[in-house]
Amino acid sequence: MSVLIYIDTADGHVKKSSLEAISYGAAVAAQLGTTAEGFVAGPVSEDLAALGQYGVTAIHHADDAALAHFDAKMFAKLVADAAGSTGATVVVLSNNVNGKALSPRLSARLKAGLIARAVARPDTSNGFVVRRNGCSGKAYADIKVNSDIKIIALNPNAYAVKTGGAAAAVTKMAVSPGAPSVKVTNTSKASGDVVLTEAEIVVSAGRGMKGPENWGIVEDLAKALHAATACSRPVADAHWRPHNEHVGQTGFAIAPNLYIAIGISGAIQHLAGVNRSKVIVVINKDPEAPFFKAADYGIVGDAFEVVPQMTAAIKKLKGTA
Repeated sequence: MSVLIYIDTADGHVKKSSLEAISYGAAVAAQLGTTAEGFVAGPVSEDLAALGQYGVTAIHHADDAALAHFDAKMFAKLVADAAGSTGATVVVLSNNVNGKALSPRLSARLKAGLIARAVARPDTSNGFVVRRNGCSGKAYADIKVNSDIKIIALNPNAYAVKTGGAAAAVTKMAVSPGAPSVKVTNTSKASGDVVLTEAEIVVSAGRGMKGPENWGIVEDLAKALHAATACSRPVADAHWRPHNEHVGQTGFAIAPNLYIAIGISGAIQHLAGVNRSKVIVVINKDPEAPFFKAADYGIVGDAFEVVPQMTAAIKKLKGTA
């Protein structure tokens, strides 16, 4: 009996969402009185033993060049094999893009109940019940799982990363992955220092910016906060900003600690992608903008006056002015 955590990587580096999954899985393991072990597939440039500080005691590494690119079908088999060899009764992974492709396949292979979009540790006082997010963040559901093996796909930024453990024991897993079903022929990477889906802070803007030539003040604020930049769908559709910055129901769903919305009215489709943000700040000159109803803090004012003043104040506070 153990808790197995799938550790997702990109370009050989462990994703922040997986650090959250490790901390969460370690807490679940402590709750169940068992150990937390991790599984990593593909080449990794980081010290995997150091992941022990997040609570995992052992790392099983399938280090094969054929696993350099994520393949949901192939990875599901590998994680299922790792779950079997470690005797895992609970499998934890992040509900990020790769996790959404992996978890249902893993559920079918292990004949395991799946709780996707989990936001809290299980309640084991009466069975195994996990709270999950639903209705685009507007409701919660408590799901009871009766299967022998349980799979929990944790929503990004739903559980804080915690440190304090010792180094993990790393073992190499001998695998024969075979030919992947997906062949990567080209990779086009989004620019920017901060990955949008992993960002703690996001600065986003909409049609209130009036045109792409005015985006400099948004980028200046994001740089001062070491934040990712994002935009509303109309902005992406008008090609003011790249589509990889589009957040909302039909774009990326994000959950940063701080989301700053500049010149965005706050249509329900946009809110569906950002309402899991811990704190929402809205800047809009229209006091009747719907976004103010969802905001934790609101500034009624012209973005072209407010945003530069915010940037200057932040730089002064940080001593970088």
